Amino acid sequence: MTCKLFKRSIISICVCFFLIVPFANAQEVGLSFSYFLPKNGYFSTPISPFSIRGLGVDLNRYVALQTGASLYRMSGLNVKDIEDFKTEDPILGPNFTILVPVELVLQFVGRGQEFRIKGGGFGFYGFDNKLNYGNLDKAIRKYEGWDVANSAFDFDHGLGLGYFFGAEYIIFVTRQWGLSLEANYFVGDAGLGLKGSYTGGMMTGPLETKQKDYADSKVDFTGLEISIGIIITQ
Repeated sequence: MTCKLFKRSIISICVCFFLIVPFANAQEVGLSFSYFLPKNGYFSTPISPFSIRGLGVDLNRYVALQTGASLYRMSGLNVKDIEDFKTEDPILGPNFTILVPVELVLQFVGRGQEFRIKGGGFGFYGFDNKLNYGNLDKAIRKYEGWDVANSAFDFDHGLGLGYFFGAEYIIFVTRQWGLSLEANYFVGDAGLGLKGSYTGGMMTGPLETKQKDYADSKVDFTGLEISIGIIITQ
């Protein structure tokens, strides 16, 4: 992903977010604990102030447009599209990840409760990234058939984009607030561009070094998000 495309994508997501937020009084605000269970990754938890979601507007009685943001401390995410091999062990992490969804919501309102079906797109960006060299070296040893391997790679985490779908159930305790249970499944990725080298070989033989450029490698942001929170009506 080029720098220009990266900046345009960031601007687009921010514009969507800040266009919706001023009208949030027409809808609801949700504060929740959200947990992310990534595919081929490690269980990840939210960072205070947890997740602020459900900012948006009602387009009519049954349809709403919403956004929000979550800050995650990702324990480990998988990396896909590595040319030589693939692994089910997470290679990237731990890191901090900002997640911003933009969703269309179909809402079915009953007496004291609501059921919502959601879907849309999202952007994410990881920072303070680290590589899990233990899992990476393990994958290299398996690929090469070596006894030992030590790697050193650089990378550049780009802006990630993807889509998601899910559902939410709300039960209102009073007219002003209610409890929310929500689950969303995310499918997305971000350019990583692993580039570097690794050295290894058999215990009985000489070591060799190989230079590698995995320009197409991507962070695999696929997984299930589960949220438990409070909905505050205006």
